[in-house]
Amino acid sequence: MNETMTTLSGAFAKASLTQWLIFLPLFLAVYFLPSLLALAFNRKHLKLILIANVPAGFSFIAWGALIVWAVTGVRSSRKAQL
Repeated sequence: MNETMTTLSGAFAKASLTQWLIFLPLFLAVYFLPSLLALAFNRKHLKLILIANVPAGFSFIAWGALIVWAVTGVRSSRKAQL
């Protein structure tokens, strides 16, 4: 485990600015995928999904449940903002 952490921290330390500029937006897009899906599907509980997404991103089970909620939730009566 310690060897893995050393390798991982070394990879982050050696990353160039270009690699960080590619990695961070992709990481955030995947982390907030449930919120992005709720926005795309015009869900009524978008704000709740967004708030729950912050801590749920640390748990694969909770993150997956948010994706299900974002895709199968109740549609909002307002127009989509995309």
